[in-house]
Amino acid sequence: MSAETTERRKASSTAITARNVELTYSDGTRAVRDIDLDIPQGEFFGFLGPNGAGKTTAIKTFVTLLQPTAGSVTVNGFDVGEDPRAVRSSIGYMAQETSVDEELTARENIQYACEIYGVPRSGRVERIDDLLALVDLADVADKQPSGFSGGMKKRLDVATALVHEPPLVFLDEPTTGLDPRARLCLWEHFREINEQGTTMFLTTQYLEEADELCDRLSVIQNGQLIATDSPNALKSQVGGDILGITLEDPTAEQRAHAQRVVRESGLFEEDTIEPTDEGVAIASEHARREGTDLLVALREAGFTVTGFDVRSPTLDDVFLAITGETASEETADEDQPDDTVQTAVSR
Repeated sequence: MSAETTERRKASSTAITARNVELTYSDGTRAVRDIDLDIPQGEFFGFLGPNGAGKTTAIKTFVTLLQPTAGSVTVNGFDVGEDPRAVRSSIGYMAQETSVDEELTARENIQYACEIYGVPRSGRVERIDDLLALVDLADVADKQPSGFSGGMKKRLDVATALVHEPPLVFLDEPTTGLDPRARLCLWEHFREINEQGTTMFLTTQYLEEADELCDRLSVIQNGQLIATDSPNALKSQVGGDILGITLEDPTAEQRAHAQRVVRESGLFEEDTIEPTDEGVAIASEHARREGTDLLVALREAGFTVTGFDVRSPTLDDVFLAITGETASEETADEDQPDDTVQTAVSR
Protein backbone atom coordinates (compact mmCIF):
# COMPACT_ATOMS: atom_id res chain seq x y z
CA MET A 1 0.00 0.00 0.00
CA SER A 2 1.44 3.39 -0.96
CA ALA A 3 2.26 6.11 1.56
CA GLU A 4 -0.44 8.31 0.02
CA THR A 5 -3.04 5.57 0.38
CA THR A 6 -2.03 4.97 3.99
CA GLU A 7 -2.31 8.66 4.84
CA ARG A 8 -5.75 8.95 3.23
CA ARG A 9 -6.90 5.93 5.19
CA LYS A 10 -5.64 7.41 8.46
CA ALA A 11 -7.26 10.76 7.69
CA SER A 12 -10.74 9.26 7.29
CA SER A 13 -12.72 9.21 10.55
CA THR A 14 -15.71 7.58 8.84
CA ALA A 15 -15.51 3.97 7.74
CA ILE A 16 -18.45 4.13 5.30
CA THR A 17 -20.40 7.01 3.82
CA ALA A 18 -23.24 6.17 1.43
CA ARG A 19 -25.48 8.70 -0.25
CA ASN A 20 -28.64 7.88 -2.24
CA VAL A 21 -27.24 4.53 -3.30
CA GLU A 22 -29.30 2.52 -5.74
CA LEU A 23 -28.61 -0.64 -7.70
CA THR A 24 -30.86 -1.89 -10.49
CA TYR A 25 -29.98 -5.12 -12.30
CA SER A 26 -30.13 -5.43 -16.08
CA ASP A 27 -33.48 -7.24 -15.84
CA GLY A 28 -35.00 -4.21 -14.10
CA THR A 29 -34.84 -5.59 -10.55
CA ARG A 30 -34.35 -2.73 -8.08
CA ALA A 31 -32.32 -4.52 -5.42
CA VAL A 32 -31.11 -1.46 -3.49
CA ARG A 33 -32.95 1.86 -3.19
CA ASP A 34 -31.91 5.23 -1.72
CA ILE A 35 -29.50 3.96 0.93
CA ASP A 36 -27.94 6.65 3.13
CA LEU A 37 -25.43 5.68 5.80
CA ASP A 38 -22.68 7.12 7.96
CA ILE A 39 -20.68 4.51 9.88
CA PRO A 40 -17.88 5.82 12.10
CA GLN A 41 -14.61 4.00 12.59
CA GLY A 42 -14.69 1.36 15.31
CA GLU A 43 -18.45 0.78 15.21
CA PHE A 44 -20.05 -2.66 14.98
CA PHE A 45 -22.85 -1.99 12.49
CA GLY A 46 -25.40 -4.36 11.02
CA PHE A 47 -27.99 -4.85 8.30
CA LEU A 48 -30.94 -6.86 9.61
CA GLY A 49 -33.44 -8.38 7.22
CA PRO A 50 -34.84 -11.61 5.79
CA ASN A 51 -33.53 -13.43 2.73
CA GLY A 52 -33.98 -11.34 -0.39
CA ALA A 53 -34.21 -8.00 1.40
CA GLY A 54 -31.16 -6.61 -0.41
CA LYS A 55 -28.50 -7.08 2.27
CA THR A 56 -25.99 -8.93 0.11
CA THR A 57 -26.47 -6.64 -2.89
CA ALA A 58 -25.83 -3.60 -0.69
CA ILE A 59 -22.70 -5.08 0.83
CA LYS A 60 -21.38 -5.99 -2.63
CA THR A 61 -21.60 -2.34 -3.67
CA PHE A 62 -19.56 -1.40 -0.60
CA VAL A 63 -16.80 -3.94 -1.36
CA THR A 64 -16.69 -2.97 -5.09
CA LEU A 65 -18.11 -6.25 -6.43
CA LEU A 66 -21.06 -4.33 -7.88
CA GLN A 67 -21.22 -0.75 -9.13
CA PRO A 68 -24.19 1.28 -7.90
CA THR A 69 -26.41 2.59 -10.67
CA ALA A 70 -26.95 5.80 -8.69
CA GLY A 71 -25.48 7.53 -5.67
CA SER A 72 -22.01 7.36 -4.13
CA VAL A 73 -20.15 5.22 -1.61
CA THR A 74 -16.92 6.08 0.19
CA VAL A 75 -15.12 3.36 2.14
CA ASN A 76 -12.19 4.24 4.39
CA GLY A 77 -11.89 7.53 2.52
CA PHE A 78 -11.86 5.96 -0.96
CA ASP A 79 -14.61 6.22 -3.56
CA VAL A 80 -15.75 2.73 -4.64
CA GLY A 81 -16.12 3.85 -8.25
CA GLU A 82 -12.98 5.95 -8.62
CA ASP A 83 -10.55 3.94 -6.48
CA PRO A 84 -11.83 0.34 -6.13
CA ARG A 85 -8.34 -1.14 -5.72
CA ALA A 86 -7.64 1.09 -2.70
CA VAL A 87 -11.02 0.14 -1.23
CA ARG A 88 -10.29 -3.57 -1.60
CA SER A 89 -6.84 -3.23 -0.06
CA SER A 90 -8.34 -1.49 2.98
CA ILE A 91 -11.09 -4.01 3.83
CA GLY A 92 -11.61 -7.60 4.81
CA TYR A 93 -14.56 -9.52 3.40
CA MET A 94 -16.13 -12.74 4.63
CA ALA A 95 -18.77 -13.96 2.18
CA GLN A 96 -21.71 -16.23 2.97
CA GLU A 97 -19.93 -19.28 1.54
CA THR A 98 -16.53 -20.26 2.92
CA SER A 99 -13.64 -19.77 0.50
CA VAL A 100 -11.01 -22.01 2.08
CA ASP A 101 -8.95 -24.25 -0.19
CA GLU A 102 -9.33 -27.76 1.20
CA GLU A 103 -6.17 -28.98 -0.52
CA LEU A 104 -4.10 -26.53 1.53
CA THR A 105 -3.53 -26.68 5.27
CA ALA A 106 -4.99 -23.99 7.53
CA ARG A 107 -1.57 -22.34 7.71
CA GLU A 108 -1.16 -22.49 3.93
CA ASN A 109 -4.59 -20.93 3.39
CA ILE A 110 -3.60 -17.95 5.52
CA GLN A 111 -0.19 -17.79 3.84
CA TYR A 112 -1.87 -17.69 0.42
CA ALA A 113 -4.07 -14.80 1.60
CA CYS A 114 -0.91 -13.02 2.79
CA GLU A 115 0.56 -13.33 -0.71
CA ILE A 116 -2.63 -12.00 -2.34
CA TYR A 117 -2.78 -8.97 -0.04
CA GLY A 118 0.93 -8.26 -0.20
CA VAL A 119 1.73 -8.80 3.47
CA PRO A 120 5.51 -8.22 3.84
CA ARG A 121 7.43 -11.50 3.90
CA SER A 122 9.41 -10.44 6.94
CA GLY A 123 6.30 -10.42 9.11
CA ARG A 124 4.26 -13.24 7.59
CA VAL A 125 5.23 -16.08 9.94
CA GLU A 126 4.39 -14.03 13.02
CA ARG A 127 1.18 -12.73 11.45
CA ILE A 128 0.01 -16.22 10.51
CA ASP A 129 0.75 -17.55 14.01
CA ASP A 130 -1.13 -14.63 15.59
CA LEU A 131 -4.18 -15.23 13.39
CA LEU A 132 -4.21 -18.98 14.03
CA ALA A 133 -4.20 -18.22 17.74
CA LEU A 134 -6.92 -15.57 17.38
CA VAL A 135 -9.35 -18.01 15.73
CA ASP A 136 -8.34 -21.00 17.89
CA LEU A 137 -6.87 -23.04 15.05
CA ALA A 138 -3.24 -23.22 16.20
CA ASP A 139 -3.61 -26.89 17.15
CA VAL A 140 -4.76 -27.82 13.63
CA ALA A 141 -2.58 -25.34 11.72
CA ASP A 142 -0.96 -28.04 9.59
CA LYS A 143 -4.12 -30.01 8.84
CA GLN A 144 -6.28 -29.69 5.75
CA PRO A 145 -9.72 -28.11 6.35
CA SER A 146 -11.48 -30.98 4.56
CA GLY A 147 -11.81 -32.55 8.00
CA PHE A 148 -12.87 -29.32 9.75
CA SER A 149 -16.34 -28.62 11.05
CA GLY A 150 -18.37 -25.81 9.48
CA GLY A 151 -17.52 -23.53 12.38
CA MET A 152 -13.79 -24.19 12.03
CA LYS A 153 -13.91 -23.39 8.31
CA LYS A 154 -15.72 -20.14 9.08
CA ARG A 155 -13.02 -19.22 11.61
CA LEU A 156 -10.34 -19.93 9.01
CA ASP A 157 -12.24 -17.63 6.65
CA VAL A 158 -12.10 -14.92 9.32
CA ALA A 159 -8.33 -15.34 9.61
CA THR A 160 -7.80 -15.00 5.84
CA ALA A 161 -9.90 -11.82 5.82
CA LEU A 162 -7.67 -10.27 8.49
CA VAL A 163 -4.18 -10.97 7.14
CA HIS A 164 -3.55 -7.39 5.99
CA GLU A 165 -4.95 -5.87 9.22
CA PRO A 166 -7.85 -4.05 7.52
CA PRO A 167 -9.54 -1.28 9.52
CA LEU A 168 -12.94 -2.47 8.22
CA VAL A 169 -14.29 -6.02 7.90
CA PHE A 170 -17.52 -7.05 6.15
CA LEU A 171 -19.33 -10.14 7.42
CA ASP A 172 -22.09 -11.33 5.08
CA GLU A 173 -24.38 -13.72 7.02
CA PRO A 174 -21.31 -15.31 8.65
CA THR A 175 -23.11 -17.79 10.94
CA THR A 176 -25.81 -19.11 8.62
CA GLY A 177 -25.97 -22.90 8.86
CA LEU A 178 -23.85 -23.16 12.00
CA ASP A 179 -24.94 -24.91 15.17
CA PRO A 180 -25.50 -22.73 18.28
CA ARG A 181 -22.11 -23.55 19.82
CA ALA A 182 -20.18 -22.66 16.65
CA ARG A 183 -22.23 -19.47 16.30
CA LEU A 184 -21.36 -18.37 19.86
CA CYS A 185 -17.70 -19.11 19.21
CA LEU A 186 -17.66 -16.88 16.13
CA TRP A 187 -19.45 -14.12 18.04
CA GLU A 188 -16.62 -14.09 20.57
CA HIS A 189 -14.03 -13.75 17.81
CA PHE A 190 -15.98 -10.91 16.16
CA ARG A 191 -16.24 -9.06 19.48
CA GLU A 192 -12.51 -9.42 20.08
CA ILE A 193 -11.67 -8.10 16.61
CA ASN A 194 -14.00 -5.13 17.12
CA GLU A 195 -12.56 -4.41 20.57
CA GLN A 196 -9.14 -4.11 18.94
CA GLY A 197 -10.50 -1.13 16.97
CA THR A 198 -11.64 -2.77 13.73
CA THR A 199 -14.90 -1.52 12.26
CA MET A 200 -17.30 -4.43 11.63
CA PHE A 201 -20.18 -4.50 9.15
CA LEU A 202 -22.52 -7.45 9.60
CA THR A 203 -25.47 -8.64 7.54
CA THR A 204 -27.79 -11.06 9.29
CA GLN A 205 -31.34 -12.33 9.42
CA TYR A 206 -31.02 -13.18 13.12
CA LEU A 207 -32.21 -10.51 15.55
CA GLU A 208 -30.41 -12.31 18.38
CA GLU A 209 -27.11 -12.03 16.48
CA ALA A 210 -27.58 -8.34 15.75
CA ASP A 211 -28.62 -7.77 19.36
CA GLU A 212 -25.51 -9.52 20.68
CA LEU A 213 -22.98 -7.83 18.40
CA CYS A 214 -24.14 -4.54 16.93
CA ASP A 215 -23.87 -1.03 18.36
CA ARG A 216 -26.38 0.06 15.72
CA LEU A 217 -28.23 -1.63 12.91
CA SER A 218 -30.51 -0.84 10.01
CA VAL A 219 -33.61 -2.87 9.23
CA ILE A 220 -33.76 -3.40 5.47
CA GLN A 221 -36.89 -4.21 3.46
CA ASN A 222 -37.25 -4.37 -0.32
CA GLY A 223 -33.77 -2.88 -0.68
CA GLN A 224 -34.59 0.16 1.49
CA LEU A 225 -33.51 1.06 5.01
CA ILE A 226 -36.70 1.47 7.01
CA ALA A 227 -35.22 1.99 10.48
CA THR A 228 -31.75 2.60 11.95
CA ASP A 229 -31.05 2.53 15.67
CA SER A 230 -29.54 0.48 18.47
CA PRO A 231 -30.92 -3.06 18.88
CA ASN A 232 -32.59 -2.13 22.17
CA ALA A 233 -34.28 0.90 20.64
CA LEU A 234 -35.61 -1.15 17.72
CA LYS A 235 -36.88 -3.91 19.99
CA SER A 236 -38.59 -1.33 22.16
CA GLN A 237 -40.82 -0.50 19.19
CA VAL A 238 -42.32 -3.96 19.62
CA GLY A 239 -43.47 -2.95 23.08
CA GLY A 240 -41.71 -5.55 25.23
CA ASP A 241 -41.75 -9.33 25.39
CA ILE A 242 -44.23 -11.41 23.42
CA LEU A 243 -46.84 -13.43 25.31
CA GLY A 244 -48.30 -16.11 23.05
CA ILE A 245 -51.54 -17.92 23.89
CA THR A 246 -52.56 -21.10 22.05
CA LEU A 247 -56.25 -21.99 22.09
CA GLU A 248 -57.74 -25.44 21.75
CA ASP A 249 -60.18 -24.25 19.06
CA PRO A 250 -58.54 -21.25 17.32
CA THR A 251 -61.30 -20.37 14.87
CA ALA A 252 -61.43 -16.79 13.61
CA GLU A 253 -64.39 -16.12 15.88
CA GLN A 254 -62.66 -17.58 18.94
CA ARG A 255 -59.47 -15.65 18.28
CA ALA A 256 -61.40 -12.40 17.94
CA HIS A 257 -63.27 -13.19 21.17
CA ALA A 258 -60.01 -13.95 22.97
CA GLN A 259 -58.61 -10.63 21.77
CA ARG A 260 -61.59 -8.84 23.31
CA VAL A 261 -61.20 -10.74 26.58
CA VAL A 262 -57.52 -9.77 26.79
CA ARG A 263 -58.38 -6.12 26.21
CA GLU A 264 -61.29 -6.12 28.67
CA SER A 265 -59.20 -7.82 31.37
CA GLY A 266 -57.44 -4.50 31.97
CA LEU A 267 -54.07 -6.24 32.18
CA PHE A 268 -52.73 -4.98 28.85
CA GLU A 269 -54.67 -1.80 28.14
CA GLU A 270 -51.78 0.11 26.51
CA ASP A 271 -50.21 -2.88 24.75
CA THR A 272 -50.40 -4.45 21.30
CA ILE A 273 -52.79 -7.38 21.08
CA GLU A 274 -52.95 -9.35 17.84
CA PRO A 275 -54.69 -12.57 16.76
CA THR A 276 -52.39 -15.39 15.55
CA ASP A 277 -53.02 -18.66 13.75
CA GLU A 278 -53.04 -20.46 17.11
CA GLY A 279 -54.74 -17.89 19.29
CA VAL A 280 -53.55 -14.46 20.39
CA ALA A 281 -50.26 -12.65 21.04
CA ILE A 282 -49.58 -9.69 23.31
CA ALA A 283 -46.48 -7.47 23.10
CA SER A 284 -45.96 -5.96 26.52
CA GLU A 285 -43.33 -4.94 29.03
CA HIS A 286 -45.54 -6.69 31.60
CA ALA A 287 -45.91 -9.97 29.70
CA ARG A 288 -44.08 -12.07 32.28
CA ARG A 289 -45.72 -10.42 35.27
CA GLU A 290 -49.33 -10.50 34.07
CA GLY A 291 -49.32 -13.79 32.17
CA THR A 292 -50.77 -15.93 34.97
CA ASP A 293 -53.65 -13.53 35.62
CA LEU A 294 -54.45 -13.51 31.90
CA LEU A 295 -54.73 -17.31 31.89
CA VAL A 296 -57.26 -17.08 34.69
CA ALA A 297 -59.28 -14.46 32.78
CA LEU A 298 -59.34 -16.59 29.63
CA ARG A 299 -60.42 -19.71 31.48
CA GLU A 300 -63.16 -17.81 33.27
CA ALA A 301 -64.36 -16.68 29.82
CA GLY A 302 -64.68 -20.32 28.75
CA PHE A 303 -61.48 -20.76 26.75
CA THR A 304 -59.30 -23.87 26.89
CA VAL A 305 -55.67 -22.73 26.70
CA THR A 306 -53.31 -25.42 25.37
CA GLY A 307 -50.17 -23.33 25.07
CA PHE A 308 -48.55 -20.43 26.91
CA ASP A 309 -45.21 -18.89 25.99
CA VAL A 310 -43.30 -15.71 26.86
CA ARG A 311 -40.35 -14.86 24.63
CA SER A 312 -38.15 -11.98 23.54
CA PRO A 313 -38.99 -10.15 20.28
CA THR A 314 -37.86 -11.76 17.02
CA LEU A 315 -37.16 -10.38 13.56
CA ASP A 316 -40.80 -11.02 12.65
CA ASP A 317 -41.94 -9.00 15.67
CA VAL A 318 -39.67 -6.05 14.79
CA PHE A 319 -40.83 -6.13 11.18
CA LEU A 320 -44.47 -6.28 12.27
CA ALA A 321 -44.00 -3.30 14.58
CA ILE A 322 -42.15 -1.22 12.00
CA THR A 323 -43.80 -2.24 8.73
CA GLY A 324 -47.12 -3.85 9.63
CA GLU A 325 -46.05 -7.16 8.05
CA THR A 326 -43.89 -10.06 9.20
CA ALA A 327 -40.53 -10.92 7.73
CA SER A 328 -41.99 -14.13 6.29
CA GLU A 329 -44.43 -11.98 4.27
CA GLU A 330 -41.56 -9.86 2.96
CA THR A 331 -41.58 -9.81 -0.83
CA ALA A 332 -38.22 -8.25 -1.61
CA ASP A 333 -36.50 -9.17 -4.83
CA GLU A 334 -33.91 -11.87 -4.30
CA ASP A 335 -30.27 -10.83 -4.48
CA GLN A 336 -28.74 -11.83 -7.78
CA PRO A 337 -26.05 -14.51 -7.61
CA ASP A 338 -22.47 -13.46 -8.20
CA ASP A 339 -19.84 -16.14 -8.72
CA THR A 340 -16.97 -13.62 -8.71
CA VAL A 341 -17.23 -12.66 -5.06
CA GLN A 342 -13.95 -14.05 -3.77
CA THR A 343 -11.83 -13.46 -6.88
CA ALA A 344 -12.95 -9.86 -7.21
CA VAL A 345 -12.07 -9.03 -3.63
CA SER A 346 -8.77 -10.82 -3.82
CA ARG A 347 -7.40 -8.78 -6.72
